[in-house]
Amino acid sequence: AVEKIREIEFEMSRTQKNKATSGHLGLLKAKLAKLRREILEPSKSSGPAGTGFDVHKTGDSRVGLVGFPSVGKSTLLTKLTGTHSEVAAYEFTTLTCVPGVIQHRGSKIQLLDLPGIIEGAKDGRGRGRQVISTARTCDLILMVLDVMKPITHKRLIEYELEGFGIRLNKEPPNITFKKKEKGGINFQTTVKDGQLDEDTVKKILAEYKIHNADVFVRADHSDEEFIDVIEGNRIYIPCICVMNKIDQISLDELELLDQVPNFCPISSHHSWNLDGLLDMIWKKLALVRVYTKPRGANPDYNDPVNMQGAKGKCTVEDFANKIHKSIAAEMKYALVWGTSAKHRPQKVGKDHLLEDEDVVQLVKKT
Repeated sequence: AVEKIREIEFEMSRTQKNKATSGHLGLLKAKLAKLRREILEPSKSSGPAGTGFDVHKTGDSRVGLVGFPSVGKSTLLTKLTGTHSEVAAYEFTTLTCVPGVIQHRGSKIQLLDLPGIIEGAKDGRGRGRQVISTARTCDLILMVLDVMKPITHKRLIEYELEGFGIRLNKEPPNITFKKKEKGGINFQTTVKDGQLDEDTVKKILAEYKIHNADVFVRADHSDEEFIDVIEGNRIYIPCICVMNKIDQISLDELELLDQVPNFCPISSHHSWNLDGLLDMIWKKLALVRVYTKPRGANPDYNDPVNMQGAKGKCTVEDFANKIHKSIAAEMKYALVWGTSAKHRPQKVGKDHLLEDEDVVQLVKKT
């Protein structure tokens, strides 16, 4: 399979990209996606189980440290969480997954120090498969980069993660794809002269042996994004590029780096800008802290209920379920104080959207 992947990649590099070849390129990309899936999925007749590193998910969110060997991931973990991860000046010091917990703004964030990724990880080299499989379970990825060679490392890591079906700082494509029993391929689009045309879509679907389906494209998406929709196993994760070892560059170079989106310059050795990194982690995770208020008592500000809502929002029902599964069924209404309430307190139902640092009192059915 790895040899076939190389052959297809070579053919793609030789093919000129234009309207006439878009269908052929789409077909090659579909073949590539299928071969990569075969590599990632373990074979049925697998040998004895190797030493994996499944780590039990604790806390309110999970953040993974991903990067090449010896970029300072272990030092960063130790500084942020106090958990000791083996540190040395040679490559491949960390050989397994080391978990730690950050206590920040009343919430517990699990931080995983994953072993260094090497080139070819997506094709099964090194411990890449286990590293990136664990990265798929994270709510946020911190891509730790050496400030002396950041862009080359960033591109290589993104390429390895893309091969594993992880999409960084991207939204899922606005494409509706539905298989059906008969009727052929029904292709509709709201985009004029977009990247996807009916011919390309049909060629890609034929490679997957799909001959009856409805496809509706609502934005200008590429053939690769359409393949992501068909595969259906892609994960969309926010990412922060952490530039480590900034003590080795000049102030002018640092100002240039600061203009790049999703970048955070730090020095884990000297503990520089670690507070800025924590604030950026908090913002990207979009955690919502909600305080409980028992009837006739003051709110408990020491122990918030932390939830991760879509774009920083979650409902009263999510809050009730987080406390206990049975509470949502017994709930009559809730009283809310805070930025999400129009007046204080506001009487709301299960679908009311809560915001950070709201105070909620749940009222049960009598």
